[in-house]
Amino acid sequence: MSEQTIKTCLHNVNTRIIDAAQRFGRDPQQIQLVAVSKTKPVSAIIEAYEAGQMRFGENYVQEAIDKIQVLADKAIEWHFIGNIQSNKADLIAKHFQWVHTVDNVRHAKLLNQYRAGLPPLQVCIQVNISNEPSKGGALAHEVMDLAHQIQRLPNLKLRGLMAIPKPSDYFEEQANAAKALHILKELLNRRGFELDTLSIGMSHDLEAAISEGATMVRVGTDIFGKRA
Repeated sequence: MSEQTIKTCLHNVNTRIIDAAQRFGRDPQQIQLVAVSKTKPVSAIIEAYEAGQMRFGENYVQEAIDKIQVLADKAIEWHFIGNIQSNKADLIAKHFQWVHTVDNVRHAKLLNQYRAGLPPLQVCIQVNISNEPSKGGALAHEVMDLAHQIQRLPNLKLRGLMAIPKPSDYFEEQANAAKALHILKELLNRRGFELDTLSIGMSHDLEAAISEGATMVRVGTDIFGKRA
């Protein structure tokens, strides 16, 4: 994609976010866009960055580290949104500002261990909100205990919940998944947590996610085009 194309696509996605926020009585400033740049070249990230995008999401650790090192002079906030592997936990902990995909205490403890000496790592618990056997994420009934255990880890800051719902073409089904995640977040907050982040919503369902409280949407295809 050309710079103008990425710039235009980014503008279009931001317009969708603003329009959805206004439609559903939300403050657009409370909804952050994470541009999902996995498999995309550094040049595409630079084009989006120069168009004003500051937050980028990556799924694959080594690919991400290569990009982070090349772009070290840019004021980019890096979000890890892929599956955590124990043998990559040190790289994730040391190179990212956010991790969206913590779904067990073992990985949380590894991230905490390797984050020592750095500012707290901002983390979300990934929830398998659609109860899909093929997907990662803690089940809803496991989230409370996991949240308590993460809260005890000094190098992690629990910010909220993340989910990748079962794909649907129907707005109501998309919104129901986001609503279930929002309800779970509010339940945690009633138990004394101070969660402010709902990471849910992608290219095809960001409007529905925003309608039910999403504060971060993760968009790749509608910014950078389809992956090869």
